[in-house]
Amino acid sequence: MVREVPLLQARGLCRRYGAITAIDGVDVSVYRGEVLGIVGESGSGKSTVLRLLNLEEPADAGTYYLDLPGYADQNLFTMDRYYRRQIQIRHIGIVYQNPYLGLRMRHTSSGNVAERLIMAGERNFATLRQAARGALSASEFPLERMDDLPIRLSGGMQQRVQLARALALRPMLLLLDEPTTGLDVSVQALVLDTLARIQRELQIATVIVSHDLGVIRALADRVMVMRHGRVIEHGLTDQILEDPQEAYTQQLVYAKL
Repeated sequence: MVREVPLLQARGLCRRYGAITAIDGVDVSVYRGEVLGIVGESGSGKSTVLRLLNLEEPADAGTYYLDLPGYADQNLFTMDRYYRRQIQIRHIGIVYQNPYLGLRMRHTSSGNVAERLIMAGERNFATLRQAARGALSASEFPLERMDDLPIRLSGGMQQRVQLARALALRPMLLLLDEPTTGLDVSVQALVLDTLARIQRELQIATVIVSHDLGVIRALADRVMVMRHGRVIEHGLTDQILEDPQEAYTQQLVYAKL
């Protein structure tokens, strides 16, 4: 039997900021329809991994491949900036922990979603409006507020606008950076339900970073545990959370019990 090729394959990722090594020799792979969770304490390097996968920052070492037509054999880190930007716009969606990083707060919610399509070349107003409406509806955003400014919305609704923007072009890869942090427990549950439903329906390869193991348990198929910029444990979610082998992972899990 031929083994399916991962959608995402990154090997030996390294990123340094001056004398500080944020990540060192990290490998990441994700298959289509799979959710990979990355956990670890603050400063472990998990959000740095996400920024590299979103092509926001260059890697100091490592390779990054996406199994996309015309690009499967190309290391994205070494591609021309224009082509990296096109891949980022068309094939990668991201939801940030801080909505101010992912949204224009003084543009309408529908305008934020439509901007993603405009960057991909769409110019017809009716098409943009309809697509924005559809993406907001899919993220369970109240459509009667689609022309409200994000700055006037609750944190939970801001995250839904981010999600709609991320999914507007049906990306192959979805990146989630602490998507429920700072939300009330009831709002967290609603956002998680929405993410789980979208994952079931669209089968998008997803990488989610979270310090909340409840979020990881609810969404992830596999888990990577990071500490000091390295992956120290990796396996199926149930395996890692029910029977952690590393002392550090045990501390993370038992601290949440």
